[in-house]
Amino acid sequence: MGRIRVLVVDDHRIFAEALAAALAAEPDVEVGAAGSAAAAERALERAATEGRAYDVALIDADLGAGGALSPPGAAPPTARRRPGAESYEEARRRAVPPVPPPRRPAVPPGAPSPPTSAVPGAPPVGARPVADPVRADQLRPAAPPPDGITLLARLRRVHPGLRAVVLATADDPHRAARALHAGATGWVAKESSLARLLAVVRGVLRDETHLPPALLTGVIRELTTARRDRTESERLVDTLTPREKQILRCMVAGLGRQAVAERLYLSPHTVRTHMQNVLGKLGVHSTLAAVAVARRAGVSPAEPAVPPPPSVAATVERP
Repeated sequence: MGRIRVLVVDDHRIFAEALAAALAAEPDVEVGAAGSAAAAERALERAATEGRAYDVALIDADLGAGGALSPPGAAPPTARRRPGAESYEEARRRAVPPVPPPRRPAVPPGAPSPPTSAVPGAPPVGARPVADPVRADQLRPAAPPPDGITLLARLRRVHPGLRAVVLATADDPHRAARALHAGATGWVAKESSLARLLAVVRGVLRDETHLPPALLTGVIRELTTARRDRTESERLVDTLTPREKQILRCMVAGLGRQAVAERLYLSPHTVRTHMQNVLGKLGVHSTLAAVAVARRAGVSPAEPAVPPPPSVAATVERP
């Protein structure tokens, strides 16, 4: 096996840099670090473009939660970051550049000073109006960043050859099962030794799946329950008629009764009857619950409607 390229994705800067420095001490490991989901996506895209794709991503399960505490035994950073590494603070400064203060026009020597306003605090007469600064409470709240497992699923879709290992502060069977479903091949506690982490990294490159023994029973139970729920949901969906399945797919796509009627060339009353039949056969009492059953059964949403081409009559101007 040649050199292993590892990307550490963790928004806790001290831990990310300490782990990257420890891994970089291995002669066959090359390490990069990313302090956010966006930085990780950029690093992977850049590496793939350069023909030096990463082999393994070590992703913090709590990415985006703030990283308030250091894991036990985390050492302060002692090594310089490798090229391409980016801390959270650097990414924030680059995304929101500072606003320079307004510049006053230069007054030539001997020239009269520009008139000033007679009202205290008002701009000078003839000065260019300056837009009011945007207050923090006027900004539209940004969407929350994805957690580590959501990011993992996204990265695996874009980079299917990437192996992903989750770094967690606590063993959680439900989250571990979710990570495996998202495409993870390893779950490692943050307080694990470097030797343990390297063994997992090398193991996943051999297509092995690594879980702590204490998690196995809980993860198997979670996966079994999820499969049982999916099987039951599939059985319920199979009781629907072809037209009702068509209606259900429209419901999964988020279409309302009128939109479904227009899509399928049915009357709203007929669509209402079909929707009531779908809810009854699925054993639920709301559209949201029906969509949840459909999702568990793997029902895909209806494709977006393609508008018909304009008719000839519509293009002819009336006199």
